[in-house]
Amino acid sequence: MFKKIMTLGITAAVLTSAAGLVTSCNDNGTGNNALLQESTLPFGAPDFSKIKAADYLPAFEAAIKQKREEIAKIVENKDSATFENTIVAFDEAGKQLERVSRIFFALVEADKTPEIGETEKKVMPMLTELENEISFNKPLFERIKQVYDREYNNLQGEDKKLTEEIYKDFVLNGALLNEQDSKRMKEINMKIADLQQQWGDVVPQATNDAVVWVEKKEDLAGLSEADLAQCAKDAESLGKKAPYAIVIVNTTQQPLLASLDNRELRKKVFEASVHRADGTGKHNSYPIVVQIAKLRAEQAELMGYKNYASYSLEKTMAKTPENVYAFLKNLISQYTPKADAETKAIEEYARKSMGPDFKLEPYDRFYYSAKMKKEMLNISDDEVKPYFNIDSVLINGVFFAANKVYGLTFKERTDIPTYHPDMRVFEVFDKDGKQKALFYCDYFRRPTKRGGAWMDAFAEQCGLRGQMPIIYNVCNNAKAPEGQPSLLTWDEVTTMFHEFGHALHGILSNCKYNKLSGTSVARDFVEMPSQFNESFASIPEVFDNYARHYKTGEPMPAELKERMLKSITFQTAYALGENLAATCVDLAWHMLGSNEIPTADKAAQFEADALRNVGLLNEQIPPRYSTSYFNHVWGGGYAAGYYSYLWTEVLAVNIADVFAKKGALKAETGQEFSDKVLSRGNTDDLMKMFTDFTGMQQPDASSLLRARGL
Repeated sequence: MFKKIMTLGITAAVLTSAAGLVTSCNDNGTGNNALLQESTLPFGAPDFSKIKAADYLPAFEAAIKQKREEIAKIVENKDSATFENTIVAFDEAGKQLERVSRIFFALVEADKTPEIGETEKKVMPMLTELENEISFNKPLFERIKQVYDREYNNLQGEDKKLTEEIYKDFVLNGALLNEQDSKRMKEINMKIADLQQQWGDVVPQATNDAVVWVEKKEDLAGLSEADLAQCAKDAESLGKKAPYAIVIVNTTQQPLLASLDNRELRKKVFEASVHRADGTGKHNSYPIVVQIAKLRAEQAELMGYKNYASYSLEKTMAKTPENVYAFLKNLISQYTPKADAETKAIEEYARKSMGPDFKLEPYDRFYYSAKMKKEMLNISDDEVKPYFNIDSVLINGVFFAANKVYGLTFKERTDIPTYHPDMRVFEVFDKDGKQKALFYCDYFRRPTKRGGAWMDAFAEQCGLRGQMPIIYNVCNNAKAPEGQPSLLTWDEVTTMFHEFGHALHGILSNCKYNKLSGTSVARDFVEMPSQFNESFASIPEVFDNYARHYKTGEPMPAELKERMLKSITFQTAYALGENLAATCVDLAWHMLGSNEIPTADKAAQFEADALRNVGLLNEQIPPRYSTSYFNHVWGGGYAAGYYSYLWTEVLAVNIADVFAKKGALKAETGQEFSDKVLSRGNTDDLMKMFTDFTGMQQPDASSLLRARGL
């Protein structure tokens, strides 16, 4: 399974500096607002015991006012523009807004109460207006351009990189446009922000409303006792319209389909997932989709690009859509025959029990694949889950590996407030015992949390400010009923390792400027540390340390462990195919000109045609996310960028190969990787960082299928 680091499209553009400690404002009615006062907690962590939902709107108003004043001070400076008084000053402007925004949008994603949702509706236009003001501030850009023209060639290291990044951001945001086009770009930015906010309301609600209610326990035959208990608990929390509820997760396929014996119920669950937001029921996101797609295409055309994909890929490793398609076509050609063979094998297996005329449907695939795996490898999720207690996975797996490789140690802090009781906080120390970071984890699903898993920061590392990182991970694991352990599937185990890979990118950052630190890298590089960190989950020394039975504490028996690890690469064509399909759906929408965008009623057909054109229209292997609920693309920061999960997986496999050769758990190898990659943020050319560590001039894509067992 592939995961994401969450970036809000609009706030990513607005938030131009990492969170640092803020100074108290003059009392304008906000004097008691905890968001506008310097935190007394370690690292300047947000004090959720004092922050109230009513604080956010006045805090945004005050912080936006302060940033406007800081920008005006740069513009009105009578001295000639220099790196210090313009570039550094711009990077440092808005620290207070950064802090407020990072805290607020953490809740928007992970604990969106009605009051937070109402505040978001008021805040987003304010932030978009500010972004437009800054992006099209001609005197400000003129000073930045003067520094770029005069000093860039003489600057070194991070100073040079910071100047380049800020200048190029302004150019790509439209700073060189004429007055008429600038006005239109501002209008587009406002409209997209509004539409993304609508998306953020519609799709989570559609997913919540897609819940499948079940009256009889016998209809849930095949589920484990733990899953049955979870369905009962979910029904209770959602209003108990029936004794049991099957909640829909954000992906197309649903995990419980691997266990449900009732074929009609499997079909009902699958169709609830696929049709959650396509207008079949009361929710329809297609009108939002086509408007966003059209506006993005117009943005690109204003900037002189043929389509949004070309515009969006300008600052990535891939550079052009043509390079991405070349990468994808190579994978598709190798994947297709393996996928066809996999489907045929599953259908033939099903026909042994269902008869020669049985036709495998997409809602059958997980069910018979699981049975096939059980028969061939004698393995099932229910057999291994008792060994994957979430607490052991975190402490004895994720943290254990980070200690072995990077020398990090973790101490739980129960004295630091959180925004939800389910969260835990850990203080992180380096190998010399010095404070390094704070790490929060929020692992359990709830109705106020969007689907998926992600990493973000309440504050990013910044040497100039003396700010240490405050990082958090969020997942959507089921929380067991009171008194029972929360047990994970293997996929959920690797998700925790994955998201902590992002966390390490933030924790180990050692950069001078906030704009360049931590995960502030191109989309098609940012997923590399996380995908690479997944590899530690199955390294024997790590696995044996956390895979212990929740009752006895005994390690997973060697024979079961062998079967489970073999099962990881069992029938993996599906996982690759669903990602390839989603990637091509994303690109297809963003390769269109503004006059080529289909109408909302033709959106579903457009998706089908796009998949057919690249040889991926396969009812057995639908996209991981279909257009109508593709949050990465329409609500997040991955428009024309979903390919980056596969792209960075190649980088990750290449790096894992280097670790394997040098010693996967050797501290020396971890130190070298930290020094050359993880600590560097966006301070150097990303391909150069990759080459410096691996010795490879280009990534080797052939290793991807091998790593997946294909």
